[in-house]
Amino acid sequence: MLNALVPELTVFDWRRSLAFYCDLIGFSIRYAREVKGFAYLELGSAELMIDQIDLGRGFHVDERLRRPLGAGLNIQLAVPDVRAVQARVLAAGLPLVLPLEERWYRRAADEIGQKQFVVADPDGYLVGPIQVVGTRPSRP
Repeated sequence: MLNALVPELTVFDWRRSLAFYCDLIGFSIRYAREVKGFAYLELGSAELMIDQIDLGRGFHVDERLRRPLGAGLNIQLAVPDVRAVQARVLAAGLPLVLPLEERWYRRAADEIGQKQFVVADPDGYLVGPIQVVGTRPSRP
C-alpha cells in the first residue's frame, strides 16, 4: 500500500543526497533507478523520494531551480535514536541549523515532548529528526 503523501525532493547530486539520507539520517533504499538518479527511501513508516535534475525528470535547471532548492521546506522525521543521528551528522562535519533540544508542544488536551534538531541536506532542505519523549497534561 502506498502512503497518501510521499515527498519527492529534487536534487542536484543524487549520490550526495543518497549518502546524506542513508548514511547520516538512517533511511534505507526500497528501490532505486540509478541511471535516472532516483531512489525511493524508507525509515520506519516514513517514505521519501529523491530525484536528480536532468536525469530522471524532463525539466531542466532554470531560474526557478537555484540553490538552495529546499529553501523554506522543513521535514520533521521520527527516528528511533535522535542522539545517534545527531552524532553521525556532527561526525560528518555538517553544521546544525538548530541544536538538539527538548521541546513540548500543546495538542488538544495534552502536550507532546520531543528531542529534536535541524540540519540542512546538500540541497538546502531542512531535516528535523525527532524522538518523542512522552506526553503530559496541557499547562495553562
